[in-house]
Amino acid sequence: MPRATNNPASRQRRKRILKLASGFRGTRHRLNKLAQQAVMRAGQNAFRDRKKRKRDFRQLWIARINAGARANGITYSHFIAGLRLANIDVNRKMLAEIAATDEAGFARIVEQVKAALDAAS
Repeated sequence: MPRATNNPASRQRRKRILKLASGFRGTRHRLNKLAQQAVMRAGQNAFRDRKKRKRDFRQLWIARINAGARANGITYSHFIAGLRLANIDVNRKMLAEIAATDEAGFARIVEQVKAALDAAS
């Protein structure tokens, strides 16, 4: 009786891995074992960095808001506290966009925030 190798399924597995590794350099896109390792690591990095991208963007938005707020004479922490007191419900992404592109509009928001902080204290 001939030896059963399940050749179609194992060939399919190898083809799937090599297709995922098609853009890799050197033997990592040619040899099955190295391609498997490279694809596994790429998947781990992609998973980790999808989480990291969210942290990085939030950090960028905070830096932009802080720069805009300090240009208008208030710190970031006081600015965020004043936003809550003034009942201005704008997320950090939009605030960063306003601070970077529309300085006059951001200055108006800062004035409202300062008025709310003065009224609260």
